[in-house]
Amino acid sequence: MPIELIHTMIRVLDEKRSMDFYSALGFEDRGRKRVGNDTATIIFMGLPGDGDRLELTVNDGRTEPYEQGEAYGHIALTLADMDAELAALAEKGIHPEKEPYAAYPGGSRICFVRDPDGYRIELIERGLN
Repeated sequence: MPIELIHTMIRVLDEKRSMDFYSALGFEDRGRKRVGNDTATIIFMGLPGDGDRLELTVNDGRTEPYEQGEAYGHIALTLADMDAELAALAEKGIHPEKEPYAAYPGGSRICFVRDPDGYRIELIERGLN
């Protein structure tokens, strides 16, 4: 049986655009490694106080967008103050697909943003109470 989920990997086209986006969400650059017989770079990222849970893979020479397919859903992140976070993201040009909403009565407010490659990121407000 597995012990823990250690990371999620997504392929990205533009390293700088992706780094800017995920840094705006609070991720830190934790290092890089060349892989695939030196044909790709993997970038390890993590949130403060957590492990390297996000792996961005940049394949050398790739210029065509990746097809995400119908099976991909989203990456989910929790935050304490939806309004403050959305205001900070807006200053960096990142806007939600639609205004925050509760998925069910009494549920946490959620919204989705998309990274530069079109991957959906769910933001879930979880107060500190």
